[in-house]
Amino acid sequence: MKFNAKQLQQMSNAARSCALGAVLSAQSGHIGIILDAAEIITVVFANHLRNGVDKFVLSAGHGSALLYSVLFLSGYNIGDIKSFRKFGGLPGHPEYGMDGVDATTGPLGQGVANAVGLALSQKIKSLKAYTYCLCSDGDLMEGISFEAISLAGRLKLNNMILLWDDNKLSIDGEAQTDIDICSRFRAVGWNVMSVSGDNVDSLDRAIERAKKSTLPVLIQCKNILGRGSRLANNSKVHGFGLNNSEILDLIIKNSSESGIKLWREVSDKPISKFINTTTTGTTIKTPKIPEYISTRELSNLYLNLLIKSGKKLIVGSSDLSGSTGVKIEDLKEITADNFDGNFIHYGVREHAMAAIMNGMVSGGLKTVGSTFLVFSDYMRPAIRLSAMASLPVIYVFSHDSICVGEDGPTHQPIEQLASLRMIPNLNVFRPCNITEMDYSWQKAIKDNKPSVLIVSRQAFKQINTPFDADLSKGAYIIYHAKSKNVKTTIIATGSEIPLAVDIASRYKHVQVVSVVNMLDFKQQSSGYKQNLLKGCVVAIEATTPDNWFKFADVVIGIDEFGKTGSGEEVYKHYGFDTDTIIKEIKQYLK
Repeated sequence: MKFNAKQLQQMSNAARSCALGAVLSAQSGHIGIILDAAEIITVVFANHLRNGVDKFVLSAGHGSALLYSVLFLSGYNIGDIKSFRKFGGLPGHPEYGMDGVDATTGPLGQGVANAVGLALSQKIKSLKAYTYCLCSDGDLMEGISFEAISLAGRLKLNNMILLWDDNKLSIDGEAQTDIDICSRFRAVGWNVMSVSGDNVDSLDRAIERAKKSTLPVLIQCKNILGRGSRLANNSKVHGFGLNNSEILDLIIKNSSESGIKLWREVSDKPISKFINTTTTGTTIKTPKIPEYISTRELSNLYLNLLIKSGKKLIVGSSDLSGSTGVKIEDLKEITADNFDGNFIHYGVREHAMAAIMNGMVSGGLKTVGSTFLVFSDYMRPAIRLSAMASLPVIYVFSHDSICVGEDGPTHQPIEQLASLRMIPNLNVFRPCNITEMDYSWQKAIKDNKPSVLIVSRQAFKQINTPFDADLSKGAYIIYHAKSKNVKTTIIATGSEIPLAVDIASRYKHVQVVSVVNMLDFKQQSSGYKQNLLKGCVVAIEATTPDNWFKFADVVIGIDEFGKTGSGEEVYKHYGFDTDTIIKEIKQYLK
């Protein structure tokens, strides 16, 4: 059903009134966007979001009350609209997993990049579908937005329609956007249209034209923040700037029974719930492994085997595929002319890559993205959102320690590993051999949460995992003491495992525990942990020591930035060699 201009205006008023009611009930929220963007979201939902596969992303997540009102009025199961911003009720910013919500947004710019990922997933899946995204001036001030839109332009994602609520104001006053945003979009391969944000007929016709474009489209919706209120065109109305009486007057003024009835006629719910179409992992037979090998090479071997075994994985890298070990033999790059591929060259766009992957997973794909571990700092906001939304994105981060060497301290990660482990609901694996790599990849493939695989640049000695070890608990004994009377336990990960084993092998009562996934290990019973960590516990890892003190009595780590030199020289300078560590912990070795 297609609604006419008169009906669309009635529906816009009803959505505006409902959203203001939610904000009034919460005594909290953002009024300005409700007053000026109701027409935009109404036209999209009422006349264009169809087929069960079209997507809508509210990148301007502070306008969540407006999104909830539209979902509520059109029959989505979101609960009580008056629970907005209350404990246990509707969240203050949209969160993935709610009926009708396709992306967790709030940090500005994330939704724009998520939308690019959703549009890309539609192209890869050969769907006749569109992704619509409503963004604010604030979204377009964040760098991630332009990382994402430049990639969308390169790939000619003509199924992406970005609606910009251009009211030229933000919280602090005049929006500090580019002088000419429209020219910037055109420069990176977008078509640009301009309409009045309160004219439903113009909006409707612009979207119809956008759907016929051969390029992604920006629709500039010229608007007045807080339109119709005492504080119209004043930054104070961005938040909860009106008093209760003024809000109530606006609720009454926009109330529309006919608009509510029309919303009930909106059928064919356009946003389908996420279905993970990928299969779970299976055990891969593996080639013979040399005694010395880097874990990025092991990861590459395993990823190639996964692809050959039929796993549908969309792999990508921020210009570092050869260095991170995700350059696969059966590589077929996704381009503007051919989306029937399995590799995305994101270019040097780490933050956008992570957020685009969130969108692709929301769209039903399984994705792998990679860069150096130290550059995960650029991606952290998007990684945090994938963990919050339980999106099973897979990240491969290589060059995992000061052994990066010659690139110097700017490229040598110190605090990144600990920082990632602090994010709730995020698997962080640091495997040391092919068995742990198998466990890490298999769990990452089939788990319902995002996963990070931390892999090394440097080759190191392979210590075999005992055949009866249970890796599912996150930690296990990789080297048993020569005596049953264990007096010291050394815990380590990744490339520090052979160092720990070399130390333990010189003593009778020392064992080594490999912690391949700290999240899984933390979730084990206290009994299991106590049984595993016997005697004095010493942790060894070439990273900041802080998160090991929950398990260990003594920690050998690094609490300063690295130095330039060969990996071996830097590693030894910081005391990561057998003799130096033995001298340091000799009193604890029995």
